Amino acid sequence: MPIAHLILELRIEGAQSLKDRRQVLRSLKDRLRSSFNVSVAEVDPTDLWQSATLGVVAISSSRDYLDGLMKQVESAATRIANNHGAEITDSYLDFLD
Repeated sequence: MPIAHLILELRIEGAQSLKDRRQVLRSLKDRLRSSFNVSVAEVDPTDLWQSATLGVVAISSSRDYLDGLMKQVESAATRIANNHGAEITDSYLDFLD
């Protein structure tokens, strides 16, 4: 059964404190979880205000479904991040079979 693992690297230009950073990340994680039924977590915790790395994981019996799902997740994450003054600087998608 395939597992899709998406890494999103974010740059949060508007963050002036850790509170600002947490607010953006919390909103992004909550919206992705509720919209796509995926697991989302911060995978590289850092105390830098302007950067973060999120991991998104999903499991399904169809690799094609997971590929499409993760493309939709990445697109939505980009849109949500932009609405909160952040941007996704890089992303990596990997599959475990």
